[in-house]
Formats: sequence, C-alpha cells, structure tokens
Amino acid sequence: MQIDSTAILMRAEAGRPGDTIARIVANLEQVMSGQTATLRKVLAAFLAGGHVLLEDNPGTGKTTLAKALARTLSATFKRVQFTPDLLPSDILGVSVFNPKEQIFEFYPGPIFTQILLADEINRASPRTQSALLEVMAEGQVSVEGRTSKMDDLFFVIATQNPVEFRGTYPLPEAQLDRFAVCLALGYVSLDEEVAIVSAQESRHPLERIEACASVAEVCALREAVKQVRVSEEMKRYIVGIVRATRAAPGVQLGAGPRASLALTRMAQGLALVEGMEFISPDHVRALAGPVLAHRLALDPQAKFSGTTAAGVVADILRAAPAPA
Repeated sequence: MQIDSTAILMRAEAGRPGDTIARIVANLEQVMSGQTATLRKVLAAFLAGGHVLLEDNPGTGKTTLAKALARTLSATFKRVQFTPDLLPSDILGVSVFNPKEQIFEFYPGPIFTQILLADEINRASPRTQSALLEVMAEGQVSVEGRTSKMDDLFFVIATQNPVEFRGTYPLPEAQLDRFAVCLALGYVSLDEEVAIVSAQESRHPLERIEACASVAEVCALREAVKQVRVSEEMKRYIVGIVRATRAAPGVQLGAGPRASLALTRMAQGLALVEGMEFISPDHVRALAGPVLAHRLALDPQAKFSGTTAAGVVADILRAAPAPA
C-alpha cells in the first residue's frame, strides 16, 4: 500500500495549528508594525478561503502586507496594477497562434497564482473588474471555451484609495459581494511610526523575512477552520444580523446569504487564529462591520443625512440579543 506522505504531514500539523499561526503572525509583525488586529483578520480571511479588500489611504502598507503574506507562506505571488486601459485578457491570459505548430497556444495570465494583489482595483473599467467575478466566487477561470481550476490556496488581496475618485470606477455590488471582508490598516501611533522609519534605515524589513509555514501547514490550517464549532444559536445570531440589514432604515440593498456564509466562516477563521475551538459573539461583533458594511447600498437621502453603512451595522449589533 502506498503511503501519502503529504496527507500524513497535514494531519500532523493540524494537531497544533496554534504554533503555526503564532509563527505566521510574528513573521508578519516584523514588517507590519502596530497592525496586529488587522493582520489577524487578514489571516482569518485567508484561512477561511475568503478574499480581502483593503481600502485605505496611500502609504499605509497595503501592498507591503500582500507581499509579506506571500513570502511568509512560501506561496507564489503576482501583482496586477489596475489601470483604465487594462483588458480582461491581461489578467486571465490569451491564446496566441503558433505558426510552426499551426495551433493556438494559451498563455496564462497573472490570475494563475496563489496570492494575487489587485492593486488599485477601482482604476480598471467595469469590464476588466468583471474578469475576477467567476474566479473569486467559484475558484475557476473560463477562457475561450476552456475552464481551468485555480490553486487551492488562491487568494485575492485588492486595494483601493477611498479619497481619490478621478479616473476611477466604483466597484459594483456584485464585485463587492465577492470580498469576504473589507479592512483598513489606518495610521499607527507616533512611536510605531518612528520604529518603522528606524527599521528601514538600511533596507526594507520585507527583504529580511523568510517563509515560516509550508503549503501543507496552510492547507492543514484551512481544514482546521472547518472544524471550529458553530452552535445553532450562533448560526441564528449571525443570520439574524445579516437579515436585519435588509430592513434597516436608509438601506437600499442589504446583505445576502453569501454574507451570512462569509461572516460564519470568517468568525471560524478568527476563532482559530485566537486559539479557540468555537466561535463566540465577540468574534461575530468584531467582524460584522468589516464583513457587512461594504455590501450595503444606502439610499441617497440616508447618505445626505450622514448615515453610513458602518453605522447601520453598529446599530444592528446593539439591538441584536447575543446568545448566552
């Protein structure tokens, strides 16, 4: 009987996910100083199989975070700089005629990787943005009549600048719904910013970090996320919060069932990152805003009166009774 050494390794590593997670977080903190809370949520999304939208001001470390995660996990990494003239074929790939063989040969695009950085995603046209819809939702790419499955670790980190609107195209609701979570890194404290300046006096910290987790370990962690317990009461709590967004005052379009699935899986991922075997109301409350707010479309009158999607979610959380 042939022994599957990879399966044995994955089962062995699954027994101690806390050690692997601690190494990953410590490695990332060498580059992303003062961002532990956000790092844990990004890692939770990655382990839960979701995708991340980083919406923040320029220079806060969005691109650096994506690169650091790829180096930490021994994962293949590709970056696409989204521009108005970018075409879907520039992302997915294209077939080129080979005159010698008299056949068309497919040249895969940068989408065929494990970690993809979609930088400034809102600068591309809606036609190009839509190239990511199938791959983010179904883990496959359909190009010229052929369907290709993506790598099991396929993960998208997209960035966009929330304060610059010239030459940008707002992401449609269907695209936003594909992101499990929308996060912001924000500015760090004075002391932490001084530490960042000091750390880059000779070279960038990104050049010093090395891989600390194998693909087998990461696959084991993803399997461990599925084993985190979700009680019936917690399921009803999560679904109740999501359904409340559809009837909230000022909300034109609430969160759908995909949001319920994303919030559940994200809570499982965060629970695993924090070393817990079950999710709690605290995990749901910590993630409800980042998971739901970007999915809500407010009516114009509510926007004019100062209502925000994050505020709507906060009001729902205050009104929703948490399980004991």
